[in-house]
Amino acid sequence: MRARSPDRCCASMEERLRSEQRAVSGERELYFSVVVPTHNRLSTLLQVLEALENQVDAPPYEFIVIDDGSNDETARVIPARRSPLAARFQFRSQPNSGPGRARNLGVSLASGRFVIFIGDDTVPEPRLLVEHARIHRESGDDPLLACLGYTGWPDGERVTAFMDYINDYGLQFGYKLIRDGEIVPFNFFYTSNISIDRQLLAEHPFDTTFPFAAWEDIELSYRLDRRGLRIRYNAAAITRHYHRMSVDSFARRQYTVGKSGAIFYRKHPELGPFLGVEELKLRALAGDAQLDRLRRRAHLGERFRLLAKPRIFETLMREHYLRGLRDGLKGNNER
Repeated sequence: MRARSPDRCCASMEERLRSEQRAVSGERELYFSVVVPTHNRLSTLLQVLEALENQVDAPPYEFIVIDDGSNDETARVIPARRSPLAARFQFRSQPNSGPGRARNLGVSLASGRFVIFIGDDTVPEPRLLVEHARIHRESGDDPLLACLGYTGWPDGERVTAFMDYINDYGLQFGYKLIRDGEIVPFNFFYTSNISIDRQLLAEHPFDTTFPFAAWEDIELSYRLDRRGLRIRYNAAAITRHYHRMSVDSFARRQYTVGKSGAIFYRKHPELGPFLGVEELKLRALAGDAQLDRLRRRAHLGERFRLLAKPRIFETLMREHYLRGLRDGLKGNNER
């Protein structure tokens, strides 16, 4: 018989103690632990927490907020906040070190059968938890099945053509590329709205060497995909994204995503074509003058929907991504 590691033994003992405590208090076994990493987004985080407290027909759940080194009032306001579900709420702080480490800490504190990851700017609709539960229960609580929900812009938000594009066609999310109910590829592991087996996460945590909030979720998904994880999309499990994006802010983001792509490539060089490394080798990047022309045309499409050209959005953002990838491959990965 193979000996159990001390870490596994400790984990089993902790789980047994949790179960005994729940039995003594009469509490039902928790089905979900909702983990929310946060950094300097107190106003939207408060909306997220209120929405979590008002879930409809949800199975037993808890929610855990990990403050990733915020320098706003998060660390003061959230612990002092009165909640009708205070017994099911945990708050922890850590030095700023990225959402991957924050999610790992949240998982270590979690007791639910499954963990749901959402963002501090993705506000759940009332049936978010029950819709995630439906997919897991239909699978017999298969530990190798994750459930991806839909993240869209809030109702009533003034949404530009650019914001629609990045939500629909793969730059931020790619919801127009998939169908409700289907099993989707590993790169649709969106931590704005996804649920997954807690024990699987405990055994295979996020890689904390990514310095930016980019690719650390997809890298985990790639590792789990090779171990048999499947991701089913449920369009009825909805969060609303309260984070406006502009052409300029997203271009800066894409440069950072490119730098993280270089880290991803070093860990998994077989993904070079997927990450754009081969493209970088085969063609020259746009010069500054060409990039300025693309930016001006993208700004027009952002202001006037009739002038929006998806190809312009795609080309401009790809150039910024590849510049970041190039610099990352040269070793420039400072935060």
